[in-house]
Amino acid sequence: MATKIRLQRHGKKGRPFYHVVVADSRAPRDGKFIERLGSYNPNTNPATIVLDFEKALDWLNKGAQPTDTARTILSDKGVLYKKHLQGGVKKGAFDEAAAEAKFTAWTEANEAKIAGKKSGLAQTKEEVKKAALAVEAKKKEEKAAAIAAKNAPVAEEAPAEEEVASEVTESAENTEETEG
Repeated sequence: MATKIRLQRHGKKGRPFYHVVVADSRAPRDGKFIERLGSYNPNTNPATIVLDFEKALDWLNKGAQPTDTARTILSDKGVLYKKHLQGGVKKGAFDEAAAEAKFTAWTEANEAKIAGKKSGLAQTKEEVKKAALAVEAKKKEEKAAAIAAKNAPVAEEAPAEEEVASEVTESAENTEETEG
């Protein structure tokens, strides 16, 4: 029986959630399956992948063929690299300890890359939030200035009228002096 490691779609319309399963290649996509290996949620950033590493490796060693997306998921979690290293041990290219050291180094690098992406996303989100707050504060100041300007002319009109009246009286006095 030909087996495939593939995704079973679940979730609402427009909000997919997948189960990573091993199924007979002739079974329908969301139909009967042999074993569930984990889940994949592409709605989060970065995507959330929960996978039973040992089961997935066991099924790959038994000959199950992953689909393209399942291959990407298995590669991301290191299952395919572990299988590759086990093949090197079987051929005698290196021993089990060297393979384990290589896999540990790869795992640490991969975790650092994911942590860097998460921190970068958090930092970007924080910067966007600060920028939004700055824009909001600027709009608030503009509104306060507009309200102050609207209320201020009422208080300033009286001095302006007084200035006009004093100018009129001064000009009248000047004209009287020039005439008399």
